[in-house]
Amino acid sequence: MAGYDYVIVGAGAAGCVMANRLSENPDVRVALLEAGPRDTHPFIRMPKGIIKVMADPDHIWGYSSVPEETNDNTPEFWVRGRVLGGSSSINGMMYVRGQPADFDAIAEVSSQDWDWNHIGAAYAALESHQLGTGETRGGSGPLKVTLPDIKDTITNAMLEAGKAMGWKEKADTNAPDDIEGIGYAPRTIHKGRRQSAATAFLDPIRSRDNLDIMTGCTVDRVIFDGKRAVAVDVVRDGQKSRIETRGEIILCGGALASPNILERSGIGDPERLEALGLDVLHANPNVGENLIEHRAILIQWKLNKDISHNRKYHGLGMLLAGMQYYLTRSGPMSAASYEQVAWFKTRPGLNRPDAQLLFAPFSFDFDKQRQDVERHPGIHVCAYPLRPTSKGHVHITSVDLDAAPELQTNYRDTEEDRRAMIGTVRTAREWARQQPLAQYIEAETMPGPAYESDEDILKAYDRFGTCAYHAVGTCRMGADAETSVVDPKLRVRGVDGLRIIDTSIMPMIPSGNTNGPTMAMAWRAADLILQDAKTSEPA
Repeated sequence: MAGYDYVIVGAGAAGCVMANRLSENPDVRVALLEAGPRDTHPFIRMPKGIIKVMADPDHIWGYSSVPEETNDNTPEFWVRGRVLGGSSSINGMMYVRGQPADFDAIAEVSSQDWDWNHIGAAYAALESHQLGTGETRGGSGPLKVTLPDIKDTITNAMLEAGKAMGWKEKADTNAPDDIEGIGYAPRTIHKGRRQSAATAFLDPIRSRDNLDIMTGCTVDRVIFDGKRAVAVDVVRDGQKSRIETRGEIILCGGALASPNILERSGIGDPERLEALGLDVLHANPNVGENLIEHRAILIQWKLNKDISHNRKYHGLGMLLAGMQYYLTRSGPMSAASYEQVAWFKTRPGLNRPDAQLLFAPFSFDFDKQRQDVERHPGIHVCAYPLRPTSKGHVHITSVDLDAAPELQTNYRDTEEDRRAMIGTVRTAREWARQQPLAQYIEAETMPGPAYESDEDILKAYDRFGTCAYHAVGTCRMGADAETSVVDPKLRVRGVDGLRIIDTSIMPMIPSGNTNGPTMAMAWRAADLILQDAKTSEPA
């Protein structure tokens, strides 16, 4: 029979892991399809090149949210990676595992295949951590994880201020203990270069004869024979073609793209599909719903002493930093977006941290859309509640592959989220009042003292807030057939031969950045798929 055993759609964090694992068997043919180009852009490899890459239309998907109160009635621009490695090739390189309770909660609504015991084992298998092997930390996996090596007066003061808050300093901030803690943030950087999913999981296996990596290949829809997925229609170099499978199609497009592919394929809300002239293959109104995203806000302070890193990112300082990077692969340009991370409780009585701060020893110039740093010394934090409960949606608006979907964020829809957002900002401000950091702070400049009351803080989130690029949930996994899109083995309900593994299947958002959890869940998904393949083999 013609075709591939597995056709993987999307070469991001999940797709690269899946291609690596599923092509281990030389008797299995695997196709990995990526809409964007190969990951050869020089600013992808340079960690601080992130600003340039995220603004390059050749390497991103751009999504615009609808105007609503929670974005100050101003559309918000979301980006995703459109390149080998997907968003792991353009992200801030923060490596956060999430809390054990996150995965146990996912298991409660799906199956024990997704509990912390399994996900912790997946992390141990995929990591090659600078700190070496630990209880759930890997020391010899394909993904290189390192710790920051730039430590100075301001970064030490930021760390000590956190300890003054009562947060425990952690050598490995990802240690699975669910306590309030602070420490230097692990990042997906190795020898000064970004460790994207493509670098870690594709580069070592590109020569496998049974793996075809196709770039510039945008998937329009899945083709079915009856209810069985048998092919995908793609557009490549302006030409339409069809790629067939004799086994399974695995969507790894992410929380924004995968539900759109399902809808164009006839799987979704019947009224919505019929209004667009699409035949309904399987009715499931949950496709594209349940969108959950972190709502972040940047809080900045002006310093009274020139000890921030702003001077390293403009003028002569930038020139010297660039020279240092190209000569030694070290220095400011080799750093991730944030140097330190803290998890804390926004109010008493919580059983685990519910908010996160990411610390940076520099400050953005908001008049230049954060494409430059301020000329005076400053620092900032990126602050957000970890587990929001407000839900939005993303849906296609046309059968045209290039048409923008409708993206509604619906931030802070619940009282629980509003309370956590307020508590997050108040805690960040309390942190800034701690010594030895307080002695260096002249004033808060963003959002500033005008935003002090609870109502004002929420207005600041609306006016100045941003997505954290962590959207999940739009093809929710669950044991409940009525309201989930995929079952606990990631099979799309109502059809055969089609699975999804990416952030869209997460029924709730992990506590922190999603790159690490996506790779770990994809590693676990490969285990399940390979188990299914083994049991289906003829005796």
